Order: sequence, then C-alpha cells, then structure tokens
Amino acid sequence: MKKNVLYAALLVLFIGAAGFVVIKFRGNETKRKSAAYELLPRKGKLSETDEWANTQKGAYRLLTAIKANAGDIKSMIALANLFILEARATGNYQYYDKAAMKYVNDVLEKEPGNFEALTLQSLLYLSQHHFAEGLAIAERAEKINPYNAFLYGILVDGNVEMGNYEAAVMNAEKMMSIRPDLRSYARASYLREIHGDYPGAIEAMKLAIDAGMPGDEATEWSRVQLGHLYENTGDLKNAEINYSTALNERPGFVHAMAGMARIALAAKDYNKAIAFYLQADSLVNDFSFKEELVDVYQLAGQKDKAAFTAKMVIAEMNKNAVASASDESIGHYADRELAYAYIKINDFDKALQHALAEYNRRPENIDVNETLAWVYYNKGDFAKALPRIRVALKTNSKNPVLLCRAGLIYEKAGEQLKAKEYLEQAFKNNANIPEGLKQSGEDALKKI
Repeated sequence: MKKNVLYAALLVLFIGAAGFVVIKFRGNETKRKSAAYELLPRKGKLSETDEWANTQKGAYRLLTAIKANAGDIKSMIALANLFILEARATGNYQYYDKAAMKYVNDVLEKEPGNFEALTLQSLLYLSQHHFAEGLAIAERAEKINPYNAFLYGILVDGNVEMGNYEAAVMNAEKMMSIRPDLRSYARASYLREIHGDYPGAIEAMKLAIDAGMPGDEATEWSRVQLGHLYENTGDLKNAEINYSTALNERPGFVHAMAGMARIALAAKDYNKAIAFYLQADSLVNDFSFKEELVDVYQLAGQKDKAAFTAKMVIAEMNKNAVASASDESIGHYADRELAYAYIKINDFDKALQHALAEYNRRPENIDVNETLAWVYYNKGDFAKALPRIRVALKTNSKNPVLLCRAGLIYEKAGEQLKAKEYLEQAFKNNANIPEGLKQSGEDALKKI
C-alpha cells in the first residue's frame, strides 16, 4: 500500500516537473519569437561612414516591411544577412548572431526546406563555433541545391574546422568551378597555407583582393590576411604596406590596426603596439585584442596591467559562455580561446580543461591539437604533448608559431633531430614570431 502511495506521489511530481519544463519551453519560445532586434550604435570612425548610413536605412526598411507583413520571408532573410554583416563590422557576434538566428528560425518554421535560411543557419552555427552542427546543416542544404558557390564556402569552412581537410579541398574546387570570386580565392589561399604552400597562398589572396571592391569589409579583410601571410614569411615591409592600405581604404578597420600593432611589436616599439591594440579594442567587441595586449604589457614590463587584462578577458569569456549556455537558439563555444587565456596566467589545469573540451568536439583539427599540445607542454607533460603536435603537423603546415612550438616539444621529449629540424624551419625566413616564444626557441636551438 505504502509503495502504491509512493509511486502515485512520484508520478504527480514527474507530471508537475514535465509540465514546468513544457511551460518553460513555451515561455522561452514565445520570448524568442517576440524578441525585437535593432541595430546597435557603432563606435568612433565606424559610425562616420556612408556604409553605416546605408546599413541603418536598410535595417529600418526591412524591419518596417516585416512589421507590416509577418510572413515576408524575403525581408527576413535580407535582415538576417544584414545582421551577419554588422557582426563582422563591429565584432558584436553575440548580439547580432542571435538577432540573425531569430529571423532565420522564423523562416524555417514557415518553410523548413528554405535553402537560403538553411545556409544562413549553418553559417551562424559556424560563427558560434558549433562546427559539427553547422556542417551537418550545410550538408543538408547541399542536397537541396548542389550548385551554390556560397554554400560550398560554408562547407569548406565546416570541414576545415572539423579536420576533414580532403573534403575541404574538394568543396573548395567545387566552389571555384561555380564562381571564382573573392570568397573562393580567399578559401583557396587558406587551404594552401595550411598545407605549407605560402607562395601559392599569397598568390590566391592577391586574386581575392583584386576580385573585391576596395574599402569593402571582405576586400580589406583579405588584404589583412595577405599582410599576415607576409608576416609569416618574414616580409614585414609588405605586411605593413597591406595593413596601412587596408586602414586607408577602410578607416577604423580594427584587424588592420592589430596588424600594425604586430609590426610595431616586431620593432620592439611597445608603446605604439599598445596604442594600436587599445584603439582597436575601443571600436569593437573582440577579446583577441585584449589577449594580445596581455603579451605586449608583459614585454613592456607592465606586469600589473598584463595580469588585470588577462583576468578581465577570462571573466568576460566565462560570463558570455554562461549566458550562451542558457540560450536554446544559439551559444558561443570559446574553449580554445579560454585555454590560451589561462596559459597566460599560468593556470594550466584550467587551460587543460578547456583544451580537452574543444578537442573532444573536433579531435582531427590541427589548430585544436596544437592548442592541446601547447597546454601539455606548459604543464611539463611532454609525452602527452608529442602525439598532439604530430597531428597538428599532419597537413605539412609551415606556420612559424606552430613549427616553433613543435621544435620546443620535440626538444623536451628528447627527439633532438626533429627539434632542430622544426626550429630551423621556424626561423628560416625571420618570420614575425611572438617575442617570448621566439626567445625560447632560440635558446633551445643553442642547446641542441
């Protein structure tokens, strides 16, 4: 009898809990559907451009159209695209990705097989580092339309992030055959870079720039990538020319400012590097500038500022991660970034926790394996670092930072010939390697 009463009580509790979950879900769903997203003000020079004026006009027109007609799918997709572009311009991905996803989901509720909406949904998942989910959606969209160049660009990105490099190359070839434009050339450049072909990567990125309109975000982003390729091959003069040109063509372009900061850092002009990073950080929401500031502050002897900035970055990233986890529509994974941030404050246990979380999502990606290897190296666990750095090197990448880290790991693991090979490759062209890492590599090479 007592058992029956207990079972009945448990059943009531279960039904009550299930009802609460349903109510909560419906409440969240209602909240999502009714959410209204508008443009946020831009900062500084970013607010003074004709592009911003046109963006504001376009957003107003589209929001007005959707308000007048809740079934206006064309305007919803256009507004989602506008928000995605605004995220790139301002770095405020957390807000604008959510805004774009709201309208994408609204379209997919009405038309589950809408190709454009699926493509944008995939793009947004990749933006939020949900790479497996984004790739799966892109593959679903490919079955609907296997002749769309933009989709193949997303498939390239998704396969790269998941470590499917052969599939990425195949999709890049399809993309190029359909439409050889800025996007396809830029992806060809990156694939050549990670396979160790820097001359080919530089050639393809030049073609990407030539295919774009000067001043457009995509064109100047490509110009900055070209500058970075020059940095990695030791041609700092051409790197600086490209960063300077990008700033002239697109005033306030923060990625070009970060490039100029690295050039100043290479010349040991720490005050100039700090000024560029602070200027970039004041214009957009991007933790990478603060992370790089930590290193410059350290080199400039400003230890307190370095420690404060590093802890602020970690706090903000963790705060965003918690907020994202509670959002059922979208949320940003930042474990790889957090791993490096924790390394900067010597909390290697936390760094390992985040590096493993990222590794468990995509164990074949070379960058993720490099991160995990570097965490193990900093923890002094060289036996575990070795297999991870071997995976990181599997595409024959000649990235000088990767090669330098590989050399240090092989040296500590007792493989002196391999260590010498990778360290000599890293320093071969006098690439712009971070000062602390470069010094460690040079010291190790002297001991071999």
